[in-house]
Amino acid sequence: MPVIEIKVPDIGDFAEVTVIELIVKPGDTVRAEQSLMTVESDKASMEIPSSHAGLVKEIKVQLGDKVKQGSLVLMLEVAGAAASPAAAAASEPKQASAPAIASASAPVSVANDVLVPLPVPVPVQVSAPAVALPGTAAAAAAHAPGASSLGLPHASPSVRKFARELGVPLAEVKGSGPKGRITEADVQAFTQSVMSGAVQTAAIAAQAKPATVAATDGAGLGLIPWPKVDFAKFGPIERKEMSRIKKISGANLLRNAVMIPAVTNHDDADITDLEAFRLATNKEHEKSGVKVTMLAFLIKACVAALKKYPEFNSSLDGDALIFKQYYHIGFAADTPNGLMVPVIKDADQKGILQISQEMGELAKKARDGKLSPAEMSGASFTISSLGGIGGRYFTPIINAPEVAILGVCKSTMAPVWDGKAFQPRLMLPLSLTWDHRVIDGAAAARFNVYLGQILGDFRRVLL
Repeated sequence: MPVIEIKVPDIGDFAEVTVIELIVKPGDTVRAEQSLMTVESDKASMEIPSSHAGLVKEIKVQLGDKVKQGSLVLMLEVAGAAASPAAAAASEPKQASAPAIASASAPVSVANDVLVPLPVPVPVQVSAPAVALPGTAAAAAAHAPGASSLGLPHASPSVRKFARELGVPLAEVKGSGPKGRITEADVQAFTQSVMSGAVQTAAIAAQAKPATVAATDGAGLGLIPWPKVDFAKFGPIERKEMSRIKKISGANLLRNAVMIPAVTNHDDADITDLEAFRLATNKEHEKSGVKVTMLAFLIKACVAALKKYPEFNSSLDGDALIFKQYYHIGFAADTPNGLMVPVIKDADQKGILQISQEMGELAKKARDGKLSPAEMSGASFTISSLGGIGGRYFTPIINAPEVAILGVCKSTMAPVWDGKAFQPRLMLPLSLTWDHRVIDGAAAARFNVYLGQILGDFRRVLL
């Protein structure tokens, strides 16, 4: 029987993902499309399926390995003649995966706002103050997860990534988890100790640099360690592990909240006429099965505002700004595992009905856990909508490397003065958070006002 190579298929925009689980072993019989292993990106985990049915002869990857499209997963003995053309295509390019040393310039993704996150190249140098310490690059390489499975620190892939972002050498961190497992809290405590001067990393000690160097950076703020409390002594408790999505997004949210000088403007938009038009549109197209939501109109309105104020559609790159000529809009989707952010690509080239249909399909994939990395990547602006849940205003966290995010809550009827009398109008609360390094208050106010004008008279999107 012929033996074929099973390789990693298209995984979207990500250069590499980490192997966190091997589902099969040598000697197992697998079906076509059966999952072989689980890999983890910065936003979600996904399973890699087999393109053929057969007998597993040899596994070519190990836990902790970095793999990418085309990496060799395993050797499979299949029944029958030569592999099909599809299989031949799946086996290219012909390169076996090998444990990869983590690079300081390897792209990292960001998993979203109050939601979750989008890809951004984050070099090891860009991080909390600890990264600026001498010898950081060497320290990062010391805990590269691909170096060898025997040399891996006893920590999850998400904790190792968090340590890389902070420039923390995991080999020097003492784990407080079961069997010495290193937790995110251990990494944070180690970073705080270095910044306060209480601890020196091996790299700093080797270069004989004073420990006070880290403490001079104001970002340290002289914070005391996070309190460790035995809650059980106060009463009954139940411990539940956070989902993988929340663990991954948590590190990104922390970084974004600390590193971005964010400001939020609150405003209201009169959507009385737009809501009437939306209801009429749904009634007219009820047989098509496509339901138009207010969020679809918001996406088109945001595109128009981004075109008028392009700095909101940019990203920082050192001392330069990258102005994007595309309009990919991320939106929040509530799932059993937490909020995820699918992306509507090229929203400027799509109509309301097409956007509504695509949103429905992506939201269903998110709830079913079937979103691909490509479907959560590339957003240039994000909308965090609490929809009909309630609330008035909130402060969404910017989804780096974006420079702004729009939060919307439930619309309510309110009396609005028209110059002669108060009229009942349907008002939509808007909360625009923006990066003050890129955007100033006047531009943010103009953006919100213009967005409100479009929502008040949607014919403006044609101008």
